[in-house]
Amino acid sequence: MDGSGRAASRTAVLVCQGRAAADGRTATDRFADPVAVGLLRAAERAPVEEVRANTPPEGRRERLVYESVRACAEVVVPRTVAIDAALRARMTGQLVILGAGLDTRAWRLPDLARTDVWEVDHPASQQDKRARLAEAAAALGGPGEDGRVPAAGLPAVARSVRFTPVDLAVDDLGAALDAAGHDPSAPTTWLWEGVVPYLTRAEVRATVAALAARTAAGSSLVVNYQAPSAKAAAGRLLARVLGASVTAGEPWRSLWRPRPMAALLAEHGLRVVSDEDLLTLAHTLGGPVRGRASLRSGRVAVAESR
Repeated sequence: MDGSGRAASRTAVLVCQGRAAADGRTATDRFADPVAVGLLRAAERAPVEEVRANTPPEGRRERLVYESVRACAEVVVPRTVAIDAALRARMTGQLVILGAGLDTRAWRLPDLARTDVWEVDHPASQQDKRARLAEAAAALGGPGEDGRVPAAGLPAVARSVRFTPVDLAVDDLGAALDAAGHDPSAPTTWLWEGVVPYLTRAEVRATVAALAARTAAGSSLVVNYQAPSAKAAAGRLLARVLGASVTAGEPWRSLWRPRPMAALLAEHGLRVVSDEDLLTLAHTLGGPVRGRASLRSGRVAVAESR
């Protein structure tokens, strides 16, 4: 929890659990995230190991947590595969990750060796991530000769990682990136994954305007968002009623259909070149598909600057 009283994102932890649960088990020729498990603490790893072993626990609450991690793993695999492919095809010297959470790309994608990465997130979540990186480094190599844990945490494969604390609901994104050394005159690859539903429509519009103002020719945006779905909404409501949702305090605030999303981006000089639902992407990976509603409503769009 930071000085504002806001706690670090629980959604970020669940997504990290999903990636750790899927690593080495699903679509192994196209998906891998060996870093994710290192960012989880002991209690958070327990349901991950249960999902990996396909051994559901007996307790009601434990079983609900297990199912949340299992379902999340099913969603994050096609989402990650699609986003990673889009990033590789459009990588520039600058990558800005909006709402980075416990994203591991700067630590696992060799394609970023010549890329500076800005991780933008709420101060509380960013503080939590930096602590986890230091803990992971200590677990791998132990403390240094002076007995201290390396403050920098795990070594990144990206050219640099610049943590940029921003609350997208209230802070000036442009000013924060200026202070962190981002160059708006150079092409930027923007990644906006798993954040849009948690912002109001006004906040989404304001964020698009802010990033577009710093988007030079040759830039691109990869955005993951949620389309309206009665089944998905009913599932989230039921999980909250049953007390099964570890992210109950982080409700969705805006859902978007492809046309309004494309229109919003077009208003700011970004032309959508692809927009696919996660269910279609999941089918291309050949794995089992259970949560059809969640996969069908989740989307990954790629837009390029005009």
